[in-house]
Amino acid sequence: MDALTLHRIHFAFTITYHYLFPQLTMGLALLIVVLKTMALRTGDERYNVAARFWARIFSVNFLLGVVTGIPMEFQFGTNWSEFSRRTGGVIGQPLAMEGVFSFFLESAFLGLFLFGEKRLSKFAHWGAAFLVFLGSWISGFFIIVTDAWMQHPVAYRLLPDGTYEVSSFWGLMMNPWAWLQYAHNMSGAVITGAFVMAAVGALYVLQNRDGDYGRIFLKLGVLAGLISCIAQIFPTGDLHGKYVARHQPAAMAGMEGLFHSEKGAPIVLVGQPDIEAQKIDNPIAVNDVLSFLIYGTTTAEVRGLDQFPRDQWPTTLPLLFYSYHIMAGLGTYFAALMVVAAFLLWRDKLYTARWVLWPILLSFPLPYIANTAGWMTAEIGRQPWLVYGLLRTSEGYSKHIGAATSLFTLLGFLGLYTVLSILWIVLVYTTIQKGPSPLVDAGSGHSLTTA
Repeated sequence: MDALTLHRIHFAFTITYHYLFPQLTMGLALLIVVLKTMALRTGDERYNVAARFWARIFSVNFLLGVVTGIPMEFQFGTNWSEFSRRTGGVIGQPLAMEGVFSFFLESAFLGLFLFGEKRLSKFAHWGAAFLVFLGSWISGFFIIVTDAWMQHPVAYRLLPDGTYEVSSFWGLMMNPWAWLQYAHNMSGAVITGAFVMAAVGALYVLQNRDGDYGRIFLKLGVLAGLISCIAQIFPTGDLHGKYVARHQPAAMAGMEGLFHSEKGAPIVLVGQPDIEAQKIDNPIAVNDVLSFLIYGTTTAEVRGLDQFPRDQWPTTLPLLFYSYHIMAGLGTYFAALMVVAAFLLWRDKLYTARWVLWPILLSFPLPYIANTAGWMTAEIGRQPWLVYGLLRTSEGYSKHIGAATSLFTLLGFLGLYTVLSILWIVLVYTTIQKGPSPLVDAGSGHSLTTA
């Protein structure tokens, strides 16, 4: 295996593992603010207890996110030094702003939120929760701006030495691709947070323990899940897909397995791409739907892969096709499950409907798979470009870092992240098993909960 392939596998592993944690923290940050808001509005201390419970899980995920995020910054300079040299004048700005502004905002007020409840007023403590949420979502925005420039480069100029710099800071920040991708990504993060919260609520209800909190978690998780699942499909998914079709038509053709341009193009629900024969084996397709989804009419022509040079096709086409369909299939399942759960919640039958509680409980890992598949779709679809249309992947890696070195460090990361995974499982499992607990006055030893 050559160095380039190992560098790609190395970064793919570290960034995929890292994103297991931020997607939950960004989703939970919003839901914790909702719980704190409900506590202020109703005066019901149970919402404060619930917020405190999820803050513990949030903090564990935040810690693991920081630990696993730092090595990726170094990989830009080790495995991808030529990419860093040529594009650092652009991507360095949003990455630096993410660290200087949003990360410190999130981490500073997380400390206040975790340890300041007895010292801050109710409104100040709500403000701390809100600023944690704001910091985490601004952090996500700056990261998305960086990736969006690689997907759809704007507001740059090419210098005589072959490097790129920003020509307009606001042009970089207002990249249309970034805003569409950000909306789609954040709705996916809320789905993860909502499904994890609903799953814990379903567990408590099924076990007949912590009944009040199980119902609170289940209700908020289902409602947030319903809204975010709908937003994930429309408008964010719909608009982002149309933008991809306009600016990365080869990626869209690869995602849909469309080898030949076609009017009234069908959407393939299930199938296996055969690159050599340039067809989909065993397809289950719905005629005209792809043309309608992209162009709003069933007679429009959708460009297939035959319209592009072979060296501009996505380099791992089958993986792109499968990851896209896994993402879309799970997204459809999420929406259907949340619609059913929300209907039962409205009819006040959800808490006793074990046939729905079990799927909610068992579905908690699926948003992680869907979000991972979505990011794989975006990044594999951009190939063979590191920066679309400007810098090919084969030109951006570190040629002085050999395959053996990359493999050695990859194995080291695998071992280290295995240990971190065990630690994360133990901490989260212990927190969930312990359940929500009231705040105790250290001086008197009495519970401050009024519930």
